Amino acid sequence: QVQLVESGGGLVQPGGSLRLSCAASGNIFSINDMRWFRQAPGKEREFVASSTWSSDSTHGGAVQGRFAISRDNRANTVYLQMHSLKHEDTAVYFCNADVKPKDVIEYRPYWGQGTQVTVST
Repeated sequence: QVQLVESGGGLVQPGGSLRLSCAASGNIFSINDMRWFRQAPGKEREFVASSTWSSDSTHGGAVQGRFAISRDNRANTVYLQMHSLKHEDTAVYFCNADVKPKDVIEYRPYWGQGTQVTVST
């Protein structure tokens, strides 16, 4: 079994910052790309950022310049540093990773359960 667990969500005022974490654990041989998505009420899930194993990163247009993805491969953890938060950043943030379990020959996608980020006064 492979688990992804997000943490770090919460309530923050507009203009504030938060740092999300997502730790992968379990029967892991290796992890390829790790990503963050978000989903606001009544909207489709939206790509936020991704990072390759070598930390090449891509960020969605809505968060470019405000959010930064990073990862610690030894800890199987990916982070999302969020600055200058806006009301429209309010959503459930999900972690996604391409993981190769020890007893499987291919990489498979896994998702975390999500963490709520609310930007409000």
